[in-house]
Amino acid sequence: MRFLAAGLLLCVLLVGCSSEAATYDEDTDTTSSTAPAELLHGPSAPPVPVEVPVGEVGTMFDSTPELVRASSTPFESWSQISPNTIAIHFVTGTPECYGADAQVTETDTEVVIALRTGTLPEAADKACIMVAVYGTMQMTLQSPLGDRAIINAA
Repeated sequence: MRFLAAGLLLCVLLVGCSSEAATYDEDTDTTSSTAPAELLHGPSAPPVPVEVPVGEVGTMFDSTPELVRASSTPFESWSQISPNTIAIHFVTGTPECYGADAQVTETDTEVVIALRTGTLPEAADKACIMVAVYGTMQMTLQSPLGDRAIINAA
């Protein structure tokens, strides 16, 4: 039994240790790490959303600007509904508790969408289940999409 406990402890210690090392330099009062920059500072750019056929629609979300505990959320894909209407597709929580809000910035060459997801104000003090939902939100553009790029601001 002692060998089993010792072996389990060794496994836990090995899993807890990482090959990434951080070192402190007393002369410069800085800490450096051999971990990749993406692990230390997050990804350098949001993912590039891809166009998908119109039929790939998730649970519809209306824009809710007054979200609680909202955070930037990258959207994975988008669809063109009409010349001036697009839909973005993203992962969030159940629509009973969670909502989304999108701000659109248009230029001659691109449409930049900043998506935020968070808790609905009426669900702020409720217990919500943690289930991932594939969501869709439609938005009307000021001018036809044409050949402009759809860009993730998150």
